[in-house]
Formats: sequence, structure tokens, C-alpha cells
Amino acid sequence: VYFQELVRRVPVADHVISYAVDLATRTRPSEADAPQFIKDWVRWGAGPRASQYLILGAKTRAILSGRAMPDIEDVKAVARPVLRHRIVANFNAEADGVSTVQIIDRLLKEA
Repeated sequence: VYFQELVRRVPVADHVISYAVDLATRTRPSEADAPQFIKDWVRWGAGPRASQYLILGAKTRAILSGRAMPDIEDVKAVARPVLRHRIVANFNAEADGVSTVQIIDRLLKEA
């Protein structure tokens, strides 16, 4: 419990929070800013809580790496485990042989 409370007290820069929120939002095919491949391959994107868990994971990774604050690289590092079960690929992705992890990887390259 102590470590959970410690992680929650770690400060996060506004630009890191914005990145996490934007990353989660771009997984939603109904969003205007979603890339075309998301619209083509995703049936259901990550919800608002995904960005919260991206930040918690990034904070934890920063602490474990001996840093006081997370950065965007920390968010990217935890994106796969946080997002892979929050994104539902559609039939087109399955037909094209594209996995949820491949969708996340492509999103991270373009983000």
C-alpha cells in the first residue's frame, strides 16, 4: 500500500499528461483526429481510464528507473500492456492479419 501511495504522489508534467490523453483518444475510430488505420482496423478504442493507467504505469516505471518524474518515453513503454486489452480490432484487421499489438506499435510510431 505504501508504494501505491508513493506512485500516486509522483508529479507529472502537463505535456506528459497531454501525450497520454492524446494517445488514448487516438485509439477511438469515431474521433476526428484518429489516424485512418485506426478507423480501418479498430471497432472499439481505449476509454478515458486508459490515459489514467498510462500515467500510473509511467510513474511506476520512472520510480523504478530512479527518476523523480515520468516522461513521454515512460508512457510509450507502458502503452502495450495498458492498451492491448482496451482496444478491440475489427473484422478488417483480422482479415488483414493485424493484431492489436501491431496497431498500438503503429500508433506509437506515428504519435
